[in-house]
Amino acid sequence: MIIPAGTPETSLLRVLFLGLSTFASLALAKLQLHMPTGISKLEAVEGQEVVLPTWYTVTQEKPSSQPWEEPVLFWFLEQKGKELDQVLSYFNGALSSKPRVSLVHSVSTRNVSLRLEALQEEDSGTYRCSVSFLDSGGPKPDHNSKSIELQVLVPPAPPSCSFQGVPYVGTNVTLNCKSPRSKPIAQYQWEKLAPSPQVFFGPASDAIRGSLKLTNISTSMSGVYVCRAQNRVGFAQCNVTLEVMTESKAAVVVGAVVGTLLGLVLLAGLILLYQRRNKTLEELANDIKEDAIPPRTLPWTKGADTISKNGTLSSVTSARALRPPKAAPPRPGRFTPTPSVSSQALSSPRLPRTDGPPPQPVSLSPGGVSSSSLGRMGAVPVMVPAQSQAGSLV
Repeated sequence: MIIPAGTPETSLLRVLFLGLSTFASLALAKLQLHMPTGISKLEAVEGQEVVLPTWYTVTQEKPSSQPWEEPVLFWFLEQKGKELDQVLSYFNGALSSKPRVSLVHSVSTRNVSLRLEALQEEDSGTYRCSVSFLDSGGPKPDHNSKSIELQVLVPPAPPSCSFQGVPYVGTNVTLNCKSPRSKPIAQYQWEKLAPSPQVFFGPASDAIRGSLKLTNISTSMSGVYVCRAQNRVGFAQCNVTLEVMTESKAAVVVGAVVGTLLGLVLLAGLILLYQRRNKTLEELANDIKEDAIPPRTLPWTKGADTISKNGTLSSVTSARALRPPKAAPPRPGRFTPTPSVSSQALSSPRLPRTDGPPPQPVSLSPGGVSSSSLGRMGAVPVMVPAQSQAGSLV
């Protein structure tokens, strides 16, 4: 059925069509993420900074409208053999990132370019950007992502130069050059400086290994040789001095080297011998100390003569030693011996007791030594108590 134009039904259909078209245009508005055309891989030098350019737009949006969306932004780093690493995120108005990583512009500008500062070789990899919208019901399902590969290049580190062989006339010498770090791999170039400059090429010079072979050398080949390590982002160099000697001079040098080595070996032997001798003497001294017999200690007994601590003879006699022993009365006509005054006093015969006056006291000087001599010897004078006829002390 055909509805004539100008009828109320036609006006209603026109309103419905315009409303559906407006709703469809809003529903078809989508996010699009952009990167520069033809750029899928970037190269940067270690130590510098790089910007990964990225921005997004919303399709079918009126040019005069203001941005109404709240974006959700993520930057990830993908590397072979490693897990996905999040380096930056913007969610619900909060921005977080790893060190040396930041955004170039504010998120409200829709430019989400990533800046990496102080680049390191391990920053190489594929960087992926993901953006979506956040409304009252959460992130919308429509989102977009783009990726770009970054390769951080490293200039050659300072190489080390050396040579192999004995540089005397008629022999062969090989010069070596190697850089410990370079990305991409460095190429090597050898040259000889003045007074006779020369640049070397293959096959004598190996640009990959950094070696230079000199055959049948002569004295005119003496001089300074420079090795230059270079790649696309930088270079470094080192040098070595080659002095070609005649056979006589070479013999002197070899003799000096051999003599030095022998001297070092002899010195090491003497040091070992000296240490072993000292160790033997020390062990012998320890054995003598262990086998020595300790000095005998004289007992310090009461009532006997002793030796003083300073080693001199003392004539200290106790009263007990001077006390005469009790004995039976002597028989008539027999002599009674007098008890010894001390262990060092000489025994002398005693006359028979009579009714006369008591006997004279016996001298305590042993062996007939005078009292002055005993005093010089360190003896101590002792008072000897008198003895009555009945044998008691007075």
